[in-house]
Amino acid sequence: MKTNLLDFDLDGLVAWCQAQGEKKFRAVQLFRWIHQKGVADFSAMTDLAQSLRQTLLDKAEVRALPVLSRHDSADGTIKWMFDVGQGNAIETVFIPEADRGTLCVSSQAGCAVGCPFCSTGAQGFSRNLSTAEILAQLWFAETTLRQALGTDERVISNVVMMGMGEPLQNYNA
Repeated sequence: MKTNLLDFDLDGLVAWCQAQGEKKFRAVQLFRWIHQKGVADFSAMTDLAQSLRQTLLDKAEVRALPVLSRHDSADGTIKWMFDVGQGNAIETVFIPEADRGTLCVSSQAGCAVGCPFCSTGAQGFSRNLSTAEILAQLWFAETTLRQALGTDERVISNVVMMGMGEPLQNYNA
């Protein structure tokens, strides 16, 4: 199985690149391609050495979550339902406003807290999401929205942990 680069923060990506025989600055370049430019196609990362691009093709990927559904509201709000495996689905919601774009991401599949005002708790708790699964929500939404709007500018300005789950119970992700 290929390494999902969304599992790494910058330090983790540096360590992974160095384990492949690359210098630290290559990890910074790769991080920019993935997280600032929203690019997952390693062959398009033209400032990376050809040998690194080949290593990435052979050993790594930017793994998006499978989309189960998308619902668009008249006010521009978009809700995606993602498959996180083992019969679990999570929700991610983009809320556009005049001066910002907010993304609500999930941190768990289900929730163990059971707050009376929240329907997620009634579903029960399945598991914590991985770092990659949390970042994949942001990565997918940002790249999808940029493509739809035809822009390279950042669309999402705020990220809130208000999807499914209690984020402090998954603090390490």
